[in-house]
Amino acid sequence: MKLGIIIYSTDSETVWNAFRLGVFSLKQGDGVKVFLLAKGVECEKLNTDQFKVTEQMQALVDNGGKILACGTCLKIRHSEGTELCPLSTMKDLHEIIRESDKVVTF
Repeated sequence: MKLGIIIYSTDSETVWNAFRLGVFSLKQGDGVKVFLLAKGVECEKLNTDQFKVTEQMQALVDNGGKILACGTCLKIRHSEGTELCPLSTMKDLHEIIRESDKVVTF
């Protein structure tokens, strides 16, 4: 299965669980692409003592998943893409939706 995950939250626990689902899905043999939209582009700053968001993000990439961050949403926040979350476009989001068997949002 191809799973598309769209994250637009800045709640640490929610985002952490979204990436946990992605990592688990990859370990089940699924393909996973994550698109960070709106507030979701801030996810690399959401680590807490209890919810290690960037640790889960790295695990997703290390297991073959892909993370993309909305370029417009980053620009609104005077931010840029990173190696972990490269800048992308609505075209990339559309492709994720079109090619995925399932799309979930957080």
